[in-house]
Amino acid sequence: MKKLIVITHPNLKESKVNNSWINELKKYPDDFAIHSLYDNYPNLDFNITDEQNLLSAHDEIIFQFPFHWFSTPFALKKYIDEVLTYGWAFGPSGDKIKGKKIHFAVSTGGKEESYDANSAISVSDLLNDFKLSFQYCGCIVDKLHVFYGAMFDPSEQSIQENTKDYLSTFK
Repeated sequence: MKKLIVITHPNLKESKVNNSWINELKKYPDDFAIHSLYDNYPNLDFNITDEQNLLSAHDEIIFQFPFHWFSTPFALKKYIDEVLTYGWAFGPSGDKIKGKKIHFAVSTGGKEESYDANSAISVSDLLNDFKLSFQYCGCIVDKLHVFYGAMFDPSEQSIQENTKDYLSTFK
């Protein structure tokens, strides 16, 4: 079954890293379904039923986004607040995403040193709210892929190496 990639990048056209990831995923249309929230909903007025049906149709979902000031884009928080509804994702009869694997692919502007053990801030820790929300819905929060230092004009080689790692992490 295809893996669903939910992309929430507010300025995707400018992102060398995220575009590299997406272009690589597009080479495997039988394996990945790419769904950009900002492209499909420029005003972020989500069609809740369509989004729930899309999530229901996939066993593995990868949320791909950049961190801005140690947080996710607004669209991802809004998406989770509106799509993971009571009675659908949790609560009575709220088991529609139970057992699904949830993964994260994150690009950061800051370098890896900003997120290492010595800084007391890790990408994994910054995702705790989202991980807990999905776990509460009965999902299995699994893999994390990160590109560090996107705002420091990374080399094409480092982006390509990371893109290969992305693919091997989720394929």
